[in-house]
Amino acid sequence: MKILLTGKDGQLGFELARALAPLGEVLAVGRANCDLADADALRALVRSYAPDVIVNPAAYTAVDRAESDRDTAFAVNARAPGVLGEEAARLGALVVHYSTDYVFDGSGQAPYTEADSPAPQNVYGRSKHAGELALAEACPRHLIMRTSWVLGAQGGNFAKTMLRLAAERGQLRVVDDQCGAPTSAGLLADLTAHLVRQHAREGGQAFPYGIYHVAASGETSWYDYARFVLGAAREAGMPLRAGPEDVLPVHTAAYPTAAKRPANSRLDTGRFRHAFGLRLPPWQDGVRQVLQQIIQKDIDA
Repeated sequence: MKILLTGKDGQLGFELARALAPLGEVLAVGRANCDLADADALRALVRSYAPDVIVNPAAYTAVDRAESDRDTAFAVNARAPGVLGEEAARLGALVVHYSTDYVFDGSGQAPYTEADSPAPQNVYGRSKHAGELALAEACPRHLIMRTSWVLGAQGGNFAKTMLRLAAERGQLRVVDDQCGAPTSAGLLADLTAHLVRQHAREGGQAFPYGIYHVAASGETSWYDYARFVLGAAREAGMPLRAGPEDVLPVHTAAYPTAAKRPANSRLDTGRFRHAFGLRLPPWQDGVRQVLQQIIQKDIDA
């Protein structure tokens, strides 16, 4: 099996390179040798390698910057998935792509299902939704995973930011009126490898293609998430100035940003669990594992 993996240097791409390696020949590319904004170069790459599977975690994820950089965000998040889909359809290849809770407006208290209508409220969300549509239209053999609050030992994320700030400051203020489920890049990568293996085993006719919501189980706020991270870090012996008791809850309005964030990032994963017979572990498990990796990297350094 030949697998083309984009975004190899990102937190999800890094874990995917590990998880996909046992499945076959993996060509992992990053921004330096695969600019997703360059449609012609992207087509040439796919045609030269002719993969059986394309896995695309690469994305324009600078949510606030996207508000003033719409063209680049749409080139990477919307046009590129369509190009990958067109080339995959020509090859008869599977495309695995990742999307986001930001395709919804974040209203209400119920977890979003795949049947809910997207209503993105910022440029990033609109570009990601456009990418879903472009890929689905171009290639019937697609697997789109919408996820939320991704974290990993590689790259930047909320948990790493909290650890850095807690080492510098004696008190942190974190919003408590946005809810979701932190989802580890390692979990997403392992699930992806399982599904790619299943697709190879079952063949295209039996595989349940489509859009699925995939996130760790449970839910939390950014405030409680921060408290959990600092508590776990303290237990592991990390030297921090601020602990869980030093995190203060604030409303989103206290931190105005260029792009509006969804208050409700909950995703209903029932369709995914039923279709593939898989259990999704609690978000705390993934956060603990990532923190262990971060701490070990600091020790090794």
